[in-house]
Amino acid sequence: MSTQADFDAKVAFVKGWTHGGSKVTTAEKLACYGLFKQVTVGDNATPQPWAMQLEARAKWDAWNSRKGLSKESAIAAYITEVDAQHAKYGDGP
Repeated sequence: MSTQADFDAKVAFVKGWTHGGSKVTTAEKLACYGLFKQVTVGDNATPQPWAMQLEARAKWDAWNSRKGLSKESAIAAYITEVDAQHAKYGDGP
């Protein structure tokens, strides 16, 4: 079972992940972003950005897609996603 401490450790890892992190696709980054927001804020209750606000809208959609997911489930999913990306891309240049 994943805990808040496990989540915090993965967040710190992602913040310091420089080499492999540059290869991660936008979709993979958005998957982590949506889970991160679900863990830290909960369900998305913010107004949907305009479609012309591409980055804001993509982030909103990623977060909103996690609506209803419990904090515990979001933590486990975030850790699984980060681990999968790390395994895929590693730490190399």
